[in-house]
Amino acid sequence: NEYWQPDEQGLQQVLNLLKDSQSPNTATQRAVQQKLEQLNQFPDFNNYLIFVLTRLKTEDEPTRSLSGLILKNNVKVHYQNFPPAVAHFIKQECLNNIGDPSPLIRATIGILITTISTKGELQTWPELLPQLCNMLNSEDYNICEGSFGALQKICEDSSELLDSDALNRPLNIMIPKFLQFFKHCSPKIRSHAIACVNQFIIGRAQALMDNIDTFIESLFALAADEDSEVRKNVCRALVMLLEVRVDRLIPHMRSIVEYMLQRSQDPDENVALEACEFWLTLAEQPICKDVLSGHLAQLVPVLVNGMKYSEIDIILLKGDVEEDEAVPDNEQDIKPRFHKSRTVTLRHEGNEGEEGEESDEDDDDDDDSLSDWNLRKCSAAALDVLANVFRDELLPPLLPVLKELLFHPDWVVKESGILVLGAIAEGCMQDMVLYLPELIPHLIQCLCDKKALVRSIACWTLSRYAHWVVSQPPDSYLKPLMTELLKRILDSNKRVQEAACSAFATLEEEACTELVPYLSFILDTLVFAFSKYQHKNLLILYDAIGTLADSVGHHLNQPEYIQKLMPPLIQKWNELKDEDKDLFPLLECLSSVATALQSGFLPYCEPVYQRCVTLVQKNLAQAMMYNQHPDQYEAPDKDFMIVALDLLSGLAEGLGAHVEQLVTRSNVMTLIFQCMQDTMPEVRQSSFALLGDLTKACFLHIKPCIAEFLPVLGLNLNPEFISVCNNATWAIGEIAIQMGTEMQPFVALVLNKLVEIINRQNTPKTLLENTAITIGRLGYVCPQEVAPMLPQFVRPWCTSLRNIRDNEEKDSAFRGICVMIGVNPGGVVQDFIFFCDAVASWVNPKDDLRDMFYKILHGFKDQVGEDNWQQFSEQFPPLLKERLSACYGV
Repeated sequence: NEYWQPDEQGLQQVLNLLKDSQSPNTATQRAVQQKLEQLNQFPDFNNYLIFVLTRLKTEDEPTRSLSGLILKNNVKVHYQNFPPAVAHFIKQECLNNIGDPSPLIRATIGILITTISTKGELQTWPELLPQLCNMLNSEDYNICEGSFGALQKICEDSSELLDSDALNRPLNIMIPKFLQFFKHCSPKIRSHAIACVNQFIIGRAQALMDNIDTFIESLFALAADEDSEVRKNVCRALVMLLEVRVDRLIPHMRSIVEYMLQRSQDPDENVALEACEFWLTLAEQPICKDVLSGHLAQLVPVLVNGMKYSEIDIILLKGDVEEDEAVPDNEQDIKPRFHKSRTVTLRHEGNEGEEGEESDEDDDDDDDSLSDWNLRKCSAAALDVLANVFRDELLPPLLPVLKELLFHPDWVVKESGILVLGAIAEGCMQDMVLYLPELIPHLIQCLCDKKALVRSIACWTLSRYAHWVVSQPPDSYLKPLMTELLKRILDSNKRVQEAACSAFATLEEEACTELVPYLSFILDTLVFAFSKYQHKNLLILYDAIGTLADSVGHHLNQPEYIQKLMPPLIQKWNELKDEDKDLFPLLECLSSVATALQSGFLPYCEPVYQRCVTLVQKNLAQAMMYNQHPDQYEAPDKDFMIVALDLLSGLAEGLGAHVEQLVTRSNVMTLIFQCMQDTMPEVRQSSFALLGDLTKACFLHIKPCIAEFLPVLGLNLNPEFISVCNNATWAIGEIAIQMGTEMQPFVALVLNKLVEIINRQNTPKTLLENTAITIGRLGYVCPQEVAPMLPQFVRPWCTSLRNIRDNEEKDSAFRGICVMIGVNPGGVVQDFIFFCDAVASWVNPKDDLRDMFYKILHGFKDQVGEDNWQQFSEQFPPLLKERLSACYGV
């Protein structure tokens, strides 16, 4: 088989095919695809392809390489069907020609070898690794480089397999061998050698750990290498070692930091970027402060310098184009939107809901159109994390530099200063407060800069200080900032519009009802933007409107505001087709608006409600068709159904009892029942939220379905799916309140599961709270059924509800616990101190609830007698003792 020879005619056919496939014409391309399908039926077609790649030296390189790439795709898809002789011929040819004089052909053969080896062939091609390693010793540069290229690709693709017993641990030989080549005279070979070893750092391969000191010494020896690719791989290695073997680096840390300071200023931006990752990684290590505190004066200017836009960035960002608002967006630039399904949460003491943690995800200013990660972003991220580590110690080296940047005549420099100021906002806030009274007005002025990139970064940085702005008297900063930001929302540059909209949404979250006096002015701007915006920014505008509604709530429910806001929203709503993903942000926005407007939304609710029902119905129907005939139908995009269910929840919450007439005229209950049983957790999660909201709004429609619904709810009390379980739990509690004593036959379906969840280790806070509330509500309506289990849940019940604010949910749950204690007083004796603590968490309970607490506390005290009570209350923390004696006289 060494002597397989192509048939001349066959070879010509294959060559014609390869030529055609380089044609730009789509019809020709389609014909090529069909021909390939046909030729794949012939077992030796793949012999022709390898022959062109390795033997046909008369052909041009692109054609030979293409032949190899088509073969690679065939290997990917059909390798298990290759006859043994063909597979053998291909493997032989690869190994015999890995040293082809052309770099392109060597690389193609390397890719082919890797693809074969990932098809389970590392085990069944035992001579591959030994032969490649042997060929590294060849005097012929091409053979050495080609083999190293192939080995590097194999190490990238199969690092775990190489470090396993399956192959008899080849790394024990390979790693020491690679380390020898760190000293090779060719930079390309040195670079391959480091890149190969680098694949095994994060996985802590044993063979590398055994040679770790040699590895580190060899890296240091290459520190000043003249080849930028080698320097880049050295930096990458040190960054990964910092994550997995910081112990080995600590003795050399001083010189490593000095080295990385140099490399972070490398003339080659790729090297500088790798080096800059070092600071990001170091910031997460506990040693960071000790290691860097002596170097801040050198490091800060380096990071700051890396935050300037490079010339190429400015070209790519069209930094010289000031007005582009009339240019339609490129559809590829619009990132897919993900809808976050509705989760029911409670208000806590001291902080407004739980939203705070999530709002920082998109902290960096948005240069999406650039390759996503670059030196500017990495430097800014590093400064941000270091500001969080060093806090105000970062300011002495930074402030003099920052002052110079912020007032610099060159806009590129000024822009980087504004970015710096935004990056340190979180970490250095405490000491920055001194400078904000002069800096914020300067930033507000920068919002009118003539360069669009300065205006957009000023938006972002100001949003990072929104919290402080809102804490000052409104006329000082809030009003001027808002006025300017609203003008920027109507900027003639799309990047500025986007930055201003996002910044305004952040400001809304911080300011909440402080914005009420300016609502008219704000709405005029946002509505005007509707007519102005291209596609991508419209989606961000919906978000700004939704956030406004969440922030000002019922204050939005004024005829003049509704008149401004609703017509453009409804117009967009009518323009969009049911299949258009732009419905997601619009539905989310309308859901917030409906909740805020309450009865003010009534005139608009019918078409919105109907459309949501239709979206759910279509989606369920499509899912059914797909499940029956997956070959004929596409799977539906269930996000449409989830967003529609969430908007229905928003309508039910906003309209309250008014939603009843809409429910009457629709089959929504049947749809909910189907959604509750969907295979996708997010669909179930949203359907339970809707069920709970409709239970509160119009229970008469839910009641006839309860016998069918409750078993399904019980099945979903599975904490594996936190949010599904959370919403199901909440819905059960709402149903219990409405059912009253008629809940009795259903308690057994859910109670044991709830008690199990409240006692689980590591259950998230939100789920614990909702579980406690629902147990309390079940106990309130069916005390005989629930009270016997008191000892099994009363302690976690009390601890999970002590941090919740006084509200309806907490009220009904505590009535429940009191009624249960009345039925089974012995059940609380062991944990009575926890009950006392939970009672003390109430700021002002309703009078009759206060009486219930009073009776239980005094009943217990009288039961045990004065002396025992004295002893018992000695264990109370002072604050608890004070509150109980002040409020309940015990």
